[in-house]
Amino acid sequence: MIDLQRVKNSFKEFIDNYNNQDDPGFNLKVVHTMHVVENAKSIAEHMQLLDEDIALAQLIAYLHDIGRFEELKTLKGFESVKNDHALYASKILFDNNFIRKFILDDLYDNIIKKAIENHNKLNIESGLNERELLHAKIIRDADKLDNFRVKRDESIEALFPGKFSKIDEFNDSLISDNVYNSVLKNECVDIHDRVYPLDYWICILAFVFDMNFKETFDVIKDNNYVNILIDKFKYTNKDTIERMENIRNIINEYVRTMTN
Repeated sequence: MIDLQRVKNSFKEFIDNYNNQDDPGFNLKVVHTMHVVENAKSIAEHMQLLDEDIALAQLIAYLHDIGRFEELKTLKGFESVKNDHALYASKILFDNNFIRKFILDDLYDNIIKKAIENHNKLNIESGLNERELLHAKIIRDADKLDNFRVKRDESIEALFPGKFSKIDEFNDSLISDNVYNSVLKNECVDIHDRVYPLDYWICILAFVFDMNFKETFDVIKDNNYVNILIDKFKYTNKDTIERMENIRNIINEYVRTMTN
């Protein structure tokens, strides 16, 4: 049985142990986690899943990014290429049985482990059973969806601690060919292809090509996320302006087809 109050209390106890709570990146990740929990719950409810799976989706959401907190403390930033925070979260939870702080029953351990380890991968690993795949897809959608909100609301400094700090870095940015071509092919961006500041931004926009549920696309459309994120910067390079408008059209059209 999943006791969500126990999960919530244990998560609070976990984050209270960190001394860097004044870091804008720390607060961003706490708020992000809470929104991902709500997104996961909403997706699961819209799918009319059993109460057990709705609770499990929320539990996974609470735990999916716990590797980020240690990453922020030790590396002073988010390092998706150098450090796989999903695998790190899995290690924290399962190597020393820390998972039992959040749930006493081990019945769901493999589902939790697979969902967390796959939430940030370019593609979900093969070989998952039906329930593992379901929860991997739910946390991927819930997480990606909140990345749109985060990029809309937060400062560049909080979004990219230790990497970018000025909006002009994005205003004046180019777009690498590999990243642009991924969008042209309706594909997610490989994080190893990111070179320029806008490559990191387009990586978020291209998340739509990996989303699984109509509920997720409805939220993106209703909040006008694509246009808001693209219009956050004042592009100074002619080629960048042209490419961003093409990206706008491609992604908006993709979202439109997925909500019809």
